[in-house]
Amino acid sequence: MLEQIKQWIEQRWGGKIGSHDPDNLPHPKSPGEQLLSDCRLIVLDLETTGLNPSRDEVIAIGAVAIRGGIIHLSDQFDLILRRPELDIRETVLIHGIGPEALTQGQETEDALLYLLEWMNGDPILAYNSAFDQKFLEKTLRAQLGYTLSHAWMDVADLMPAFFPNARTGGKGLDHWADYFGLEVTERHHAASDALATAELTLVALNKARKEGVKTLKGLHDKLHYHRRLQSMHRF
Repeated sequence: MLEQIKQWIEQRWGGKIGSHDPDNLPHPKSPGEQLLSDCRLIVLDLETTGLNPSRDEVIAIGAVAIRGGIIHLSDQFDLILRRPELDIRETVLIHGIGPEALTQGQETEDALLYLLEWMNGDPILAYNSAFDQKFLEKTLRAQLGYTLSHAWMDVADLMPAFFPNARTGGKGLDHWADYFGLEVTERHHAASDALATAELTLVALNKARKEGVKTLKGLHDKLHYHRRLQSMHRF
């Protein structure tokens, strides 16, 4: 992927970054009548230096695209960012990204520009998406001055919305993966977690199709309805 970014920089920016125009970057697409069978969905996961978006930072990005009900492994994003100044002592045992990896990673601005181009404004899904959304939007704003908001959907809501009676033993990614017999090769690795989340997303999309949910808006509305029910049940 590092070589892909180098080639992209040469083609897109003439070998130099720094004078980019945020207005020329892809704009997010709103959930509408796009058919789920046709549209491209981005499934994303981040590794960070901690859990607090106001204090901690993104250090790795993993993502894979779903299109036509298929996970396209040739259409994915997997990078460690070059951030040697960050203190990762509290989390290195979780994600395994040490000082050497952060020193040899991809320049953050280059990587984020490439990520935005690669995502092309498509909707983003993540497990517990509020976490990834806060971190990614903060990083894009700080590094690029990019303030547009993508459409986000939470796979942690998507699964119980379509499988309300599933007895998973918990609400985590691992619980749902175990329930459906999916193998997660390496937890707390951004690309691996993104792939596991994408596999769960395919399970949910297949159920959505059987229930007559055919469009991106229909999926978005299903999630909104599920969250309303959950909110009502709290009282």
